[in-house]
Amino acid sequence: MFNFFSRSKKTAAQTEKADFSMLKTDMHSHLLPGIDDGSKDMDTTIELIRGMMKLGYTKFITTPHIMWDMYRNTPTIILEKLEQVRKAIADAGIEAEIYAAAEYFLDEHVDDLLQQNEKLLTIKDNMVLCEFSMAYEPRGLKDVLFEMQMQGYLPVIAHPERYIYLEGNKELYDELKATGCYFQLNALSLAGHYGKSQQELANYLVKKGYYELVGTDLHGFRHLDGLHTVTANTVFQKLLDSGKLINASL
Repeated sequence: MFNFFSRSKKTAAQTEKADFSMLKTDMHSHLLPGIDDGSKDMDTTIELIRGMMKLGYTKFITTPHIMWDMYRNTPTIILEKLEQVRKAIADAGIEAEIYAAAEYFLDEHVDDLLQQNEKLLTIKDNMVLCEFSMAYEPRGLKDVLFEMQMQGYLPVIAHPERYIYLEGNKELYDELKATGCYFQLNALSLAGHYGKSQQELANYLVKKGYYELVGTDLHGFRHLDGLHTVTANTVFQKLLDSGKLINASL
């Protein structure tokens, strides 16, 4: 098993300074083991949760991918795995709340789910976490989001700053916000973890006041280590102080 406590002194010092307790809830992560590109096994999941709790998180709404070409997860698969994780963390003596929703990739499978009126997994109430292609603007994006809204869902756009092709089409951000979509920031974007363009777009969207939620999008220990530097970021502190974030109410 990975030994979290064998990390370097530098990392340990960073962990002591990092504080996400104001958020309380992380609503975007990949902690359910073995069902997507996140945690690979239960031991990893337990250590990641322990590490997140050291950062101040007390509640987790984990969001495995539903991306039909790669990760054919269903509510049954996700909720059964969730129960296994709940049992494992209880056996490990970890006192944390953990729930599960999903990160829906907006593809033909999601179209089919909506056409069949299948119930989607929600972060809370009617909020559904959505992502789409990071390579190009998908055709019919607005149509599928509109259909979700017609069925009573509130689309939450995952990490909009990572769709860097929108650097030249920032009007789409305005249009999505105007239709009532929520935006979720990947905290690591502000630290330049994904690249300079993503960091600049994150800063732009913070300045616009477009984010309602912050998530870690945690997949593994590399992301956990990266989070140690985020809370010292002045833009992140500005976002926390804005009063716009709703993580704590989830």
